[in-house]
Amino acid sequence: MQTNSDPALFWIGLSSIPGVGRITFRKLVDLFGSPERALSVSYEDLKKIGMLSDKVAAAIGSFPWQEHAKREIAKADEANIAIVTADNPAYPESLRNTPDRPPYLYVKGALRAEDSNAIAIVGTRKPTHYGMTVTRRIASELSSAGFTIVSGMARGIDTQAHRGALTAKGRTIAVLGCGIDVVYPPENKGLMEEISSAGRGAVVTENPFGTQPESGYFPSRNRIISGLSQGTVIIEAAEDSGSLITAKYTLEQGRKLYAVPGNIGSLTSKGTNNLIKQGAILVEGVEDILRDLGMQKRDKGPDMPARPLPALTQEETTVLRCITNEPKHIDIIMNESRANAGKLGGVLINLELKGLAKQLPGKYFVREES
Repeated sequence: MQTNSDPALFWIGLSSIPGVGRITFRKLVDLFGSPERALSVSYEDLKKIGMLSDKVAAAIGSFPWQEHAKREIAKADEANIAIVTADNPAYPESLRNTPDRPPYLYVKGALRAEDSNAIAIVGTRKPTHYGMTVTRRIASELSSAGFTIVSGMARGIDTQAHRGALTAKGRTIAVLGCGIDVVYPPENKGLMEEISSAGRGAVVTENPFGTQPESGYFPSRNRIISGLSQGTVIIEAAEDSGSLITAKYTLEQGRKLYAVPGNIGSLTSKGTNNLIKQGAILVEGVEDILRDLGMQKRDKGPDMPARPLPALTQEETTVLRCITNEPKHIDIIMNESRANAGKLGGVLINLELKGLAKQLPGKYFVREES
């Protein structure tokens, strides 16, 4: 449990002073050795270093930082949240080595040493069925290969990345662009609880309790996502996607950047395809990532046999061959399969019941993952 005498008091306190951002915080700690010592320096001595404005130097001595810090620690105690400072051995080493690291993290769940072997997966909030399917598969296979999956808990690709890791019974870290006590998006409340419980991973943020998910917090969140990871996989991103900010941080931090190619006619593929043109490593499967990292595909547990296909009629087999991971209209399926119009509906229903196909709005159909 955190206490009011915990060193986190000074870390939170110094960062709460108006005008002391992450960069100034780090400079002060590097100069004086610790947040506690920086807070004890007189106004006159602070002015001598020539790094701070009069206003900020005065605030360090006058701002009621202890009140704020004690409130944060009390809230953390009550909610069973850990506050992990950058000098704590539990602070992720990969993040500690980034130039713009958070002074401390609020952690719900647990960070483990094995999380140093992490890959981030991010992408659009409005993915296609192809994007969701690929994300779940890559996240699941990376998780089975021993990687912790890091993402941002957003709708779409992020959510599928977390769920893919959990499905494979692996670990995942969700980085929030809000306070640790704020559920965003609201529909992911159950997912947040699942990640932070029973050793499945951790939910983390640098933002104080009660911070609402305003747009300005998400770019900062993205540097933490990439900073926790050996590399970042971008899956479906438009030309102005926030995921491209994560890609930028990934390169600035000297980490690996991967991108999954998409349909050249899809707006959600413009950003990812452009990244590949600019040098991102093209990913068609997990093997591409493992090969780039000098690893071979391996599973954490015993090999799991693939789900056998249920018995199919000749008509069902013919129609199933025409259904892919890309949504396809029933009329196209009928033309390609040359199925009888009167029987095709029944065949498609049987394939749905057997878990091999799924109907989407507008009479479109896609393959279901086995």
